[in-house]
Amino acid sequence: MNYQSAKPYFYGTGRRKKSIARVRIYPGTGAITINKRDIDDYFGLDTLKLVVRQPLELTGTTGKFDVICNVIGGGVSGQAGAIRHGISRALVQADAETYRASLKSAGYLTRDPRMKERKKYGLKAARRAPQFSKR
Repeated sequence: MNYQSAKPYFYGTGRRKKSIARVRIYPGTGAITINKRDIDDYFGLDTLKLVVRQPLELTGTTGKFDVICNVIGGGVSGQAGAIRHGISRALVQADAETYRASLKSAGYLTRDPRMKERKKYGLKAARRAPQFSKR
């Protein structure tokens, strides 16, 4: 599908770990496109596809919006979480009084603050110390 900027859409930015998703939702048939690829091509695991579709299923808008999203950074799980966050924000922009309460109670509007802990000097990783030996 080739969308021009003339078509009206709703926008949401989602973040999770190191991933950033820029999500646009258009009135349509329910197609989800991630980085110009279909969701089935982009995510191999069904659980990740389920995570992406959660806000649409919760609000009952599965077949009403086409989702176009660009996502960068992180791994597949973080990207799926970022897309979910972006879709939720875009749905609130589309119709706040209808969708906001249910999305907020499910926790989809909250930015997950958990990040990777930095490595410390004298250690092999964030908390992993070198192996101890008496002699």
